[in-house]
Amino acid sequence: MPTISERDKEVIWHPYTNMKVWPEAIAIVKGEGLYLVDENGNRYMDAISSWWVNLHGHAHPYIAEKVSKQLTELEHCIFAGFTHEPAVRLAERLLEILPAGMKKIFYSDNGSTAVEVSLKMALQYWKNKGIEKKKIIAIQNAYHGDTFGAMSVSGRSVFTEAFTGQLFEVEFIPFPGNQDSSMESIAILERILQGGDVAAFIAEPIVQGSAGMQMYDADTLEIYFRLCKNYKAIIIADEVMTGFGRTGPLFACDYIQTLPDIICLSKGLTGGAMPLGVTAATQDIFEAFYDDDKMKTLYHGHSFTGNPTICAAALASLDLLQQDSCTESRKRIIQSHARFAMTIADDPLVADVRQTGTILAIEISTDAPSYHSSLRDVMYRFFLDKKIIMRPLGNIIYILPPYCITDEELGYIYGCIKELLREISR
Repeated sequence: MPTISERDKEVIWHPYTNMKVWPEAIAIVKGEGLYLVDENGNRYMDAISSWWVNLHGHAHPYIAEKVSKQLTELEHCIFAGFTHEPAVRLAERLLEILPAGMKKIFYSDNGSTAVEVSLKMALQYWKNKGIEKKKIIAIQNAYHGDTFGAMSVSGRSVFTEAFTGQLFEVEFIPFPGNQDSSMESIAILERILQGGDVAAFIAEPIVQGSAGMQMYDADTLEIYFRLCKNYKAIIIADEVMTGFGRTGPLFACDYIQTLPDIICLSKGLTGGAMPLGVTAATQDIFEAFYDDDKMKTLYHGHSFTGNPTICAAALASLDLLQQDSCTESRKRIIQSHARFAMTIADDPLVADVRQTGTILAIEISTDAPSYHSSLRDVMYRFFLDKKIIMRPLGNIIYILPPYCITDEELGYIYGCIKELLREISR
């Protein structure tokens, strides 16, 4: 009898995977909190929350219970011209906790589509008002998803290289990595905004995820947003990765005063249980589409838009997220990361160690830093041997764990990172 991994090799094409170099996938048969268990009984610590989606641990019984109950009541229905309690209740609860000003929730399927919807909202907003504004501004090295609009506003990289000729034009401002680059970035943003033709500015607030967990300060984000308000450009905050407590507060935009016009959510929205995207908008954005003229309608939708079963999972995840115990767990992770960061900051192999909230990133010194760095594969295999799931972003490793992780489990991961540094230095 062939194994699941052997069968997989015959029929599956995996994402972000060179199928010749990585021909065999590890077959997972069970999830238990922090752990994923393979078909041979090996237990792996999911130190990156399975692409940053898992907030509360795998196979959480509370989420499973709520999803199971919903499946026996209403599994799905068309969402154009119809509605249901789970979608309405989820929208109400999200609007209660999102940064002030959000008034309407638009559902889609994932982070890329949440961004795609936001771009269509922003561009059509100006068209509906009869104003010629089509320019989009983004930050260098950003990652906003893999659909064509989302790729267009993402930095040109290995993710977009094959499609360069098909992407629409976007103005990119420098990443604000330090004081000098922040000042330059702000000046360039204002110069572009002064042209008066900017439809929208999109940013991953505080942390750029796939760029290597690159972090910048909230003061710079505040200035970005304030400038956009002054020059009447729509502000899109891509909180797909940073939302639901990853940066400390529930949303990264909670660090600043100036509010976005549109917020994109996904990943942790359902606690990793099911795929769901949300694009939240202000009343002003919504009203540009609220018209007798049918051509001003937002003609966008998905077959599974507002799926009640998925909404039930998101509601259950919010229940868990808003418990005091979850808040305390996030604080504990943040404090543990900070203590560990101090112990390796002076290691000669550590080019940089940076932290925002529950996200800890460690940049390893190498002569050839890139997404395809050979060091990446060495580190990936090292952690797999230690039964830890890490997917280094080139020469950068990071910990972004489920909130259920214990101090002992964090300690084991930290210890393995120190062991990795010793091995590389030999």
